Amino acid sequence: MKQNNMLLKNALCYIDGTFFKKDIFVINGKIADFKPGCYGFDTPEVVDCGGAYVLPGFIDIHTHGANGVDVNSASVKDFENISSFFASKGTTSYLASVLTDSEEKTLHILSNIASFMVSQSNGAALLGAHLEGPFLSPVKKGAMPAQYLKTADLDLFERYYDTGAVKYITVAPEVEDVLPFIESVSEKAVVAIGHSAADYQTSLQAVQKGAAVSTHTFNAMQGIDRTEPSILGACIDTDIYNEIIADGRHVHPANIRMLYRLKGNKRVVAITDSIEATGLPDGAYRLGANDVTLAGADAFITGTSIRAGSVLTMDNALKNLMRFLDIPLEEAVPMLTENPADLLHLNKGYIRIGYDADFVLMDKDYKILKTIVGARVVYSA
Repeated sequence: MKQNNMLLKNALCYIDGTFFKKDIFVINGKIADFKPGCYGFDTPEVVDCGGAYVLPGFIDIHTHGANGVDVNSASVKDFENISSFFASKGTTSYLASVLTDSEEKTLHILSNIASFMVSQSNGAALLGAHLEGPFLSPVKKGAMPAQYLKTADLDLFERYYDTGAVKYITVAPEVEDVLPFIESVSEKAVVAIGHSAADYQTSLQAVQKGAAVSTHTFNAMQGIDRTEPSILGACIDTDIYNEIIADGRHVHPANIRMLYRLKGNKRVVAITDSIEATGLPDGAYRLGANDVTLAGADAFITGTSIRAGSVLTMDNALKNLMRFLDIPLEEAVPMLTENPADLLHLNKGYIRIGYDADFVLMDKDYKILKTIVGARVVYSA
């Protein structure tokens, strides 16, 4: 993605938890200074922010698609559609989540993701793939097709990893051979735990082996019992990150408040878990191998009561978290920016010198005004 020089003037910048009135000078797609200056470079593009909030761009680490595109069947060109749609919602980078599927189909999807990663030129930046499976529990499979679930297979993972796309994988701790698998792959990809009925001790072992985050916390995982905390207890009791779908449907706001009180805003990661129906009217859609019905912002596998992702967008996740938790903007921002960036070890998520120039401009009503990726305006209201 071509990167430019840019000067953002009259910005109300979010810097380390506080808003400051600043100008931001960007060189070659990186934040260089907080005042304009002569650096011997071409005259930068000037963006007058007019006092708008300037936040780090939102990073969505768990999405299955949007705007009529399902990741599992997306062509290289289809990712342009997804990336443009996400940019309009303030998302500057994302992982494409691949629902458990056949090996042949998964390799094809990963190849398309890898191709788009090097060819993309507009919209939110595709960072890579999140493999949601196939090493998951049949008991907590959710929307995962049971016929494709497997015990841990390092050779299969390596074939997927060799595509160059895989950055993140969800596994269930209790599945056969998953614990040594986590230890083997956690240096290559971020390992999440979820879609699991694991007990507390097994889940704790997964964290000790290198699992760093829980997938859509509270959803598709065994809940807490008074004598057995289970995987949910381990996710909350340890210092790992916790994904959360803040649409008010997947998780009751009271449970989000409980998680927030226990973990604070430095360990919660807002995700959308969005599907191809996101941004579209009620009707029939797809999620991987599943037929899905969307009715009134609720998506279910057709003919069942099994939830099939969400139609949440990151800008709405931000507003929902502020409302559910009764917190100001500055407390909510890290859950969409700093935390996913830190989890993925990215040079993003903060407005700091040397970091990528990925920004979202919002007005005082939290409407997206502009989205900037690598000092390029990729969306303007």
